[in-house]
Amino acid sequence: MASVCVYCASGPVPQHYLELAAELGTALGAAGHTLVSGGGNVSMMGAVGAAVRAAGGRTVGIIPGHLVDREAADTDSDELVVTETMRERKRLMEARADAFITLPGGIGTLEELFETWTGGFLGEHDKPVVLLDADGFYQPMLRWLRDLRADGFVSDEALDRLLVVGSVGAAVSLVTQQ
Repeated sequence: MASVCVYCASGPVPQHYLELAAELGTALGAAGHTLVSGGGNVSMMGAVGAAVRAAGGRTVGIIPGHLVDREAADTDSDELVVTETMRERKRLMEARADAFITLPGGIGTLEELFETWTGGFLGEHDKPVVLLDADGFYQPMLRWLRDLRADGFVSDEALDRLLVVGSVGAAVSLVTQQ
């Protein structure tokens, strides 16, 4: 089974996003996948981790020391790695993952998505990069990216590298196939 890195919100969000994160965590755990996350136990990040464990899956949290208190480190993780910097956190998350799924999130989530997606496009890895566009959350960004393509700033190959799906089942299916 795969180690799947999930990017998502670590701050306050409406309940339906917490439910989405828990649904993804349950599906990953039931499929026998290992979760690689940012190592926090709050918000969507905490919901996905708790659900993976409740479904019998394994969790690896990777968190920089300066966020241990702010994101309330997930001390229930099967493995909790504390790094010195955010860059080291992201490097380890990418190295430990076989695939990536991005849930709704803010600027940190977007930064992680774009870095991972760009790395795959540039040939730094060949791991699936899945964007779970639940309820059209990412539609404004996807429209903007299509507009950038029309103006020559984003290639068809780059857009094709991002696997956009609308359901948890489709996202888990893509990482299970890899």
